[in-house]
Amino acid sequence: MTSVTASQGACQHIRGVVTARLTPCPALLSKRVRSHCLQRPQSRRVHVITLASQKSGNLDQVLVIGAGVAGLSCGLRLHQAGIPFTILESSDGPGGRVRSDRVEGFILDRGFQIFLTSYPEAKEVLNYADLKLKPFYAGAMVHYRNQFHKVADPLRHPVDGVLSLLNPTGTVGDKVNVGVFRLKSTLGSLDDLLQRDETTTMERLKREGFSDAIIDRFFKPFLGGIFFDNDLKVTSRLFEFVMRMLASGENSLPANGIGAISEQMAAALPAGSIRTGAKVKELSSSDMGSPLEVILEDGTKMAAKRGVVVATDQPAAAQLLGKHLDASPSRQGNGRGTCNIYFRTSQQPPHGNVLYLNGHGSGLVNNACFPSAVAPSYAPCGQHLVSVSVIGSHDDLTDESLSSAVHEEMSQWFGDKQTADWKLLKVYRVSFAQPNQEPPTDLMRPVQLGGRMYVCGDHRDHATLDGALKSGRRAAEALIADTVQESTSDGKAAPRQPAAVDQTELA
Repeated sequence: MTSVTASQGACQHIRGVVTARLTPCPALLSKRVRSHCLQRPQSRRVHVITLASQKSGNLDQVLVIGAGVAGLSCGLRLHQAGIPFTILESSDGPGGRVRSDRVEGFILDRGFQIFLTSYPEAKEVLNYADLKLKPFYAGAMVHYRNQFHKVADPLRHPVDGVLSLLNPTGTVGDKVNVGVFRLKSTLGSLDDLLQRDETTTMERLKREGFSDAIIDRFFKPFLGGIFFDNDLKVTSRLFEFVMRMLASGENSLPANGIGAISEQMAAALPAGSIRTGAKVKELSSSDMGSPLEVILEDGTKMAAKRGVVVATDQPAAAQLLGKHLDASPSRQGNGRGTCNIYFRTSQQPPHGNVLYLNGHGSGLVNNACFPSAVAPSYAPCGQHLVSVSVIGSHDDLTDESLSSAVHEEMSQWFGDKQTADWKLLKVYRVSFAQPNQEPPTDLMRPVQLGGRMYVCGDHRDHATLDGALKSGRRAAEALIADTVQESTSDGKAAPRQPAAVDQTELA
């Protein structure tokens, strides 16, 4: 990944890994604690330190297991409170599922992801200007009966909205109903929305009076691409949340890939606070007077007097925490998987920065787009990037078989002339992209497990990037509250508190 030396603060090299001392400023992180936030340096370099280059840890620290966005969010909040911590990441860099690669000059996100600018937690944590967000068209092109039919947000594209009333993606009544439901989704608080009576999304759509035509041709591929579930069994609470986010913000891509979100967060953490190549094998606890101990795959043991936060995906969290999750388990059931297939082409995208949907319900492809038509930086000059998404990991197909079948389907959509020069760049398979979110759900599960153990991730809140960010912050604030309480009862000085912890947010 292209990198530039940090323009602020003193930089130092540790065994070939660049770290940077960051200087305080009131611009980047949570508005709740601005007085102690840090400025992200003007660099794409992630400031981490390899496991081999650290010989000993700080006993009086927190260990955060996992450097996905939940773990990074947790680390940011701990840092703001002045609590020492180390984030242990098993892979070669931070970000978890929110990462991007550079392949032959193209930016490839690890699984197709769209960033919704109205995410409330993201607004508090991220510097949108630095991400250089580029918007998608507010609508979609639905492929049905060998033609593309435009579906448009009537408030943002009123002319296109009127012109789309008579197309076969649904009835005129359906399209009016979309606008009505869009308005209804904005009513009430987000907390109320996420605790309303729930059904499956499919049941909710039918109760709202939508026809089978618009459900099959628009909602199934559109929401299926978000939830990786064409049957729309996901909770109606999350459906309403997403509809509110779509109504109040834009679908976008960061100019430097979705991984720029993780990079921005990681770069704002203290130098050396993320340790890569550190796969945790076991989490052990003894009596209440002894520190928790984390055992790495290579046998290294690390103690964490202040506590351990497990910030992994649901399967890894269940394996590490075991019985400690019994009192408040994450939602059980199979997770959702996806495949993302990338091609390169010299052909100009036919409809610009729009999302394409499979409206006929057959075949492998669920949705597609040209990311370089949204953000030109995704492709080298004179080239374009094609992103095609398939629901399920399709482990029975080789990359070659999968990409070949997808290419053939795309030729039927766009024509042989448009797709003749498409060349495969990479296939990403994400077998566990999201946890089970079928009803009944609890979209704000407890993060405190007792015994100085905490858990966060999209399986504790709602399975969106925003939910992961919020979950990480909630876990950190629960730990901060416990630390303050313990320090006060012991007569010790509590860690600095840049802002009062809102106890109502810790549940």
